[in-house]
Amino acid sequence: MNNDDPTIRSQHVEFTYDGAVEPAVHDTSLAVEPGECVVLCGASGCGKTTYTRIINALVPSFFHGAFSGRQYTCGLDTAGISIDQLTPLVGSVFQNPKTQYFNANTTDELAFPAENMGYTPEEINRRIGEVCERFGIAHLMDRSIFRLSGGQKQRIAMAAAVVLSPKLVVLDEPTSNLDAAAIADMRQMIEELKAQGMTVVIAEHRLAWLNGVADRYVVFDGGRIVQDYAAEEFLSLGAGCIAAMGLRALDLEPYRAKIRLLDQPVESSDAVVRTRGLRIGYRGREAFARPVPDMAFHAGQIVGVMGGNGCGKSTLVRTLTGLIEPLAGAVELHGKPAKPHDLTRAGFMVMQDVNYQLFSDGVRDELLIGLDDTNPQIVDQANKVLASLDLAPFAERHPMSLSGGQKQRVAIASALMSGKEFIVLDEPTSGLDRFHMEQVGRLLRQLADQGKAIAVVTHDEELAAGWCDRIINLERSL
Repeated sequence: MNNDDPTIRSQHVEFTYDGAVEPAVHDTSLAVEPGECVVLCGASGCGKTTYTRIINALVPSFFHGAFSGRQYTCGLDTAGISIDQLTPLVGSVFQNPKTQYFNANTTDELAFPAENMGYTPEEINRRIGEVCERFGIAHLMDRSIFRLSGGQKQRIAMAAAVVLSPKLVVLDEPTSNLDAAAIADMRQMIEELKAQGMTVVIAEHRLAWLNGVADRYVVFDGGRIVQDYAAEEFLSLGAGCIAAMGLRALDLEPYRAKIRLLDQPVESSDAVVRTRGLRIGYRGREAFARPVPDMAFHAGQIVGVMGGNGCGKSTLVRTLTGLIEPLAGAVELHGKPAKPHDLTRAGFMVMQDVNYQLFSDGVRDELLIGLDDTNPQIVDQANKVLASLDLAPFAERHPMSLSGGQKQRVAIASALMSGKEFIVLDEPTSGLDRFHMEQVGRLLRQLADQGKAIAVVTHDEELAAGWCDRIINLERSL
């Protein structure tokens, strides 16, 4: 690759996934120069994730379908090479870091790319030491990946992606499940990559953290590039213009001010679910045991549960829905101590990783689990719920064939169909654009207005400020 050549040069690229009717990316041309940081943004399903797969050659090598056009990445024509030739040149970080780990140990994970290239042990150790110093992760070495927080996992994924010193790093929704501190760490890592002269391409919904880091913002819509902005021009656009494009806010301070106002104690009488002296965690793993303040969830209210990665939010809501037994204290249902099976019958939980709770062969079938699918009224209700979440076109599709945001909406649709009185959602808007985030908020409000008690674990400050009635900051309460 000549130093003057673009790191990425796409010429009229187009790709249609096997089984799809329409191309995910249409006739797209783009050039990205060495050392640039370019943000790909747009509504869910706009084609930005598929485009990242084109530039790192996962399309069509791993994601099969009809590809046309010419794609040059780091000077190589991706149609005429094996993906192995791009391995030392391109590092990728996916939305869910769990999907890219090859080892259970953090040091082994960083060593894996260099081992794959046949480097000597001395060179492997040198490279591991270098990325540990660069990203400040020496304290995370020789640990189980499964014991790390979401932010720590993402930092390990980033370090593994750059251990070979690639020319290009591609990130797909890298902050979707991260708290504010972890996002600040991610920003610092991106700044470090830019300082090293690497080209960085980020497909992202959450945009505020990239102010001052990104050089360009490329907006996708319907599989096409509709606008290519220099950073100064993009950041000068008004909030209304940003919202009209379906993009997330560029300034989060107004949302944070609203969240601070919502973080107030509340009278716990007449609560659907209430805790007393609760201690959460896992038996035999006392390092994960912690007390939580007494709290209450009332019918008709949306309560946001916030706090940093690893402070116990997911463990708390699993305890509130009977999936985990408390280590001490009690969870009450309508003022009476409840056993886990009582809580499971009363509550429905949408998990952070919805892949764990999608079981059927069809999207509509997923909504009808445990219901009478021979009853026309129930089937009609399911169809209405699908339509309300823009899922009607996918009713017959296998849930696992959908995008991450679409899967999330299927799980939320199942919660809507459950009829239970306590609905818990763990990061329901991760990976969602502004439109679908607000759509989820409106559906939560509808549920609350129907008399449901709603608990939402979230890092999404826009969702929390716009739709929650109260905030419980679990981290501050510990």
